[in-house]
Amino acid sequence: MAQAMQRQPISLLSTDGKPHPLQDTLMAVTLTLGAVAFVTAFFHNLHLISSWAGLIGILTGAYGQFVSVTTRERFALIIGLGASAIGFYLGMFHGGLFGG
Repeated sequence: MAQAMQRQPISLLSTDGKPHPLQDTLMAVTLTLGAVAFVTAFFHNLHLISSWAGLIGILTGAYGQFVSVTTRERFALIIGLGASAIGFYLGMFHGGLFGG
């Protein structure tokens, strides 16, 4: 019965109570790059930023999905991956990775 009374720490990033610094870092990087790629994709002259940020966000998000442990990490990574993919594809449409 002592186990039922034990308080568990509340964490927004880890539901199993263990620290996951690599996964949390990948999640934050993917979300940041996804936001940058998504916002800059709506400006035609910023296609280099959106395409490169989207590509790097897709790669970090894919690796983050591979090593993720908790559902919250996977959920945030999918949001970041989606935003990165939209930014990447619109950046490619507007001029590509090398300014074509």
